[in-house]
Amino acid sequence: MRISAAGSKPGRIRRPGQRGFTLLELLVVVSIVAIASAGVAFSMRDSAQTQTEREAQRLSALLESARAQSRTQGVAVVWRSTAQGFVFDGLPKGSLPENWLDSNTTVAPGSRLELGPEPIVGAQSVTLGNLQQGAVFWRVATDGLRPFSVQVADSAAATGVAP
Repeated sequence: MRISAAGSKPGRIRRPGQRGFTLLELLVVVSIVAIASAGVAFSMRDSAQTQTEREAQRLSALLESARAQSRTQGVAVVWRSTAQGFVFDGLPKGSLPENWLDSNTTVAPGSRLELGPEPIVGAQSVTLGNLQQGAVFWRVATDGLRPFSVQVADSAAATGVAP
């Protein structure tokens, strides 16, 4: 008469030379590897696209800061693009950054935004691109009442973006 130990199945005898994994153990390991690799694949984005989006977010914050300074100081502030980056006309030199963090960031030459001092400005926008990736553009825009926001721009409308 066979007696089985606690936790083992009766009728299943392991021989001393028999080793290996069960099918269930293998399926668990394969599923963990699949989930981990899917997570890595989804978290990786194109660096040029990510950098351009960051530049658009940064520009949006800078424009809101310049808009607030314009209202508090009561001076007209104009943002315009330059060959080296951009400038905020009307604010003291060095009060806000005037260059892109990524040298491949581009905007249409002669881009210009009027930021105040009136609390309501006209609807306006600027489109950012990247020299390394010409397919994705980011638009920084306001309707005049709300803060500047960032959205993916239509590539047909962004054809003015040039290096």
